[in-house]
This record gives sequence, structure tokens and C-alpha cells, in this order.
Amino acid sequence: MERGVTTVAPRAVRRIAARAAREVGGVDGAVTAEATVDGEVTTLDIRLPVTYPAPIAATAERVRVHLRERAADLTGLRVERVDITIAGGAR
Repeated sequence: MERGVTTVAPRAVRRIAARAAREVGGVDGAVTAEATVDGEVTTLDIRLPVTYPAPIAATAERVRVHLRERAADLTGLRVERVDITIAGGAR
């Protein structure tokens, strides 16, 4: 039996990425995400509000690592790149 190829829509990857980013401590709930899907590879562009006084660089790196793992686990796609823009600190 031949195995079919599953296509994951960018919209689904965006939702997964935004939710996964909010799972990381120090991240405010207002995360936005964009995703590009090309075959079995995705790239993510995340706009990330960091709560005060969380360290911005360390929080962004934890989000990047977490997104690579969660997006790959939930979609089966290889996360090629995660670009993060800090949207400002939230209190």
C-alpha cells in the first residue's frame, strides 16, 4: 500500500506556532505568527511580547527552541527557521 502525502496549511502552522509560543514562560498572550510551508519544510515569523521583567534574549531563545520542537511534533514539518520580533514588554 502506498503512503499518501499530507499537506499542512500555513494557517494551521501559524495557529500551532502562536499557541506554542504562549506555552513559554515570560511570553504575553498577544503572540502573532506567520508561516510559510514549502513541501515538508516550514519557516516561522513570530511577533512576541515579553512580560516585564523577563530577559528578552533568553525568552526569545527559549521560544525558538520550543517552536522548533512543537511545530515539528504536531505537523511533521521540519522547521527551517524561526524569526522572532519582540513586540514590546508587557506588564
